[in-house]
Amino acid sequence: MKHKIKNIINSVFILISFLFIHTGCDYLDKEPDNIRTFDMIWETRADAEAYLYNIYGYIWVTLDDFSTLGVSDETSVPYGNVNARKIIEGNWNASSGIFDNWSTCYKGIRESLVFEANIDRVPSSILSDKLKVQYKAESKFLRGWFYWKLLQQYGPFVIITQPMGMSDDYDIYTRSPFDDCVTHICNLMDEAAGVLPDEWASSANYGRPSKGSCLAVKSQVLLLAASELWNGNTRFANFKNHDGTPLAPASYDPEKWKQAADAAKDVIDMNIHKLFTNLDEGDVDFDPYLSYRNVFLTNWNKEILFSTNISDSWQWGHEKRCAPNPGGYNMQNATQNIVDAFYTRNGKDIYDDASYMETGFATVDDPARYGFEQDQVNRGYSKGEWNMYVNREPRFYVNIQYNGRPVLPAPSVDDKNFFSSDANKDGRGRAEFYATGLSGAKTNNMPDVTGYCVLKRVSPETNIRIDKASYRPFIQIRYAEILLNYVEALNEYNPNDPDIKTYLNEVRTRAGIPGIEVAYPAALGKKEEMRKWIIRERQIELAFESDRYWTLCRRLLYELPENRTIQRMNVNADDGGQRFSFEGFYTRQRMPDRYWSNKMYLFPVSQYELDRGKGLVQNPGW
Repeated sequence: MKHKIKNIINSVFILISFLFIHTGCDYLDKEPDNIRTFDMIWETRADAEAYLYNIYGYIWVTLDDFSTLGVSDETSVPYGNVNARKIIEGNWNASSGIFDNWSTCYKGIRESLVFEANIDRVPSSILSDKLKVQYKAESKFLRGWFYWKLLQQYGPFVIITQPMGMSDDYDIYTRSPFDDCVTHICNLMDEAAGVLPDEWASSANYGRPSKGSCLAVKSQVLLLAASELWNGNTRFANFKNHDGTPLAPASYDPEKWKQAADAAKDVIDMNIHKLFTNLDEGDVDFDPYLSYRNVFLTNWNKEILFSTNISDSWQWGHEKRCAPNPGGYNMQNATQNIVDAFYTRNGKDIYDDASYMETGFATVDDPARYGFEQDQVNRGYSKGEWNMYVNREPRFYVNIQYNGRPVLPAPSVDDKNFFSSDANKDGRGRAEFYATGLSGAKTNNMPDVTGYCVLKRVSPETNIRIDKASYRPFIQIRYAEILLNYVEALNEYNPNDPDIKTYLNEVRTRAGIPGIEVAYPAALGKKEEMRKWIIRERQIELAFESDRYWTLCRRLLYELPENRTIQRMNVNADDGGQRFSFEGFYTRQRMPDRYWSNKMYLFPVSQYELDRGKGLVQNPGW
């Protein structure tokens, strides 16, 4: 559903360019020189609202392999000289400008303060006092959002509470201690939550933050604060400002896990948001495959806690990036690591399930899958596919495009054949990741490098051959993540709490797999064992949503060899004309290990910012 905010945001940069607000500005920039033009903004409702909507425009989408998604163990970037590759190869420093979101966040923060300081200048005859209060709350949410993103990526930040004056000195601005930063974000979210509605009644307001959005951000922030990176991490003992002020907490505090659990439970207790299922679309029978897949294809459903707008052309571009050759770009290559992480249909690790096989080909179609004419995704496996992909959980089939599986998006038989070499034109349109296939290493200069592509967010209705995709918002936070936040924090604080099983099983039940007490009964009440399965559940449920990298960082897990050792299929082996029946393809191959230094748990503040603000200190190790 396209709505008012989307239409305004699409045109807002034209207005802002005309008003010269952003020309050449850096973070913490001072007031615009053209005061008369600036004053004109607050003379009309449209211009004042456009100023607010422009602040929304600083929220970025973290989706493709050029984001941190390509740095985690979920995907491998097939192209060199992109930011993600530079990180995993260790070729970056404070002057590299890699994912430099510091300045972007502060532009949004500065403009939110300017907006709140000036919105009351708009005559009440054209903008009601009630709307002004609402808009200020939205602005506070946005400022808190940008502070949250700074905290996640850089740690302690500079807290700014007033628009900068013309004579302000950058050197007076210093980073605040981590706990103060957490408190500041939570206060902003509490203030905004006290004004914003529980949910928006009109579709014209979809895309604005609600009370649930504010509480969800608090949940994210407090979970980070409770985790090992910032709770008892002695590596940050010497992380201090120039005056000696410590920036990291000095000791471990178990109560932070309770605070994180309580924050997530506040969202749950609103009783407004829920896990989406296909029953919400009017279906009579529950289908875990459609329930999970359509979370991302059904606009503004009850699972969405906060989302932002993206253009139809951007969505089409994303689906083209996910598709294999010849019609796609092979840009999102899932690793064998994430393929192995998905459970079997019994809700177990593949090596814990006696029914799992890793050799040979399926001799029958999955009796649970849809037929070709009903759903070309195939929610299960097909006859002739490698047994590694047989009897896996529904989320596996939503997420993973593997060798021999019908390609998305390709609605018609002709579209399917477009993805097939002459020998394979059977109307099925199976992905050809083997070396001599259309996406193979020996046939083009953009081959798939792992033997897999990513299917999440790809619609079966899209046809990348006609350069068009259906509109849908980009989900920034969804309810499943809050449930996982809750059980993770609760397990650390009180591993015997029955809510752990209850809410973890909500996620597993929607996924169509047995409860944790069935799959792993010994984990109940055992903190370390349950932690393992909660983090695994998070890895699977939130796969390819840019959560994995940040989870590995906040829990100090990236340094473990198993999270930096990446595997793939044997994509370079010559199939000798056997095509899909070539068994040599299905052999794990080790890719180059990801470079890692513990300083990388935080991104460096850019050298440019350090040079212009002498009060700033660099993150440890950079």
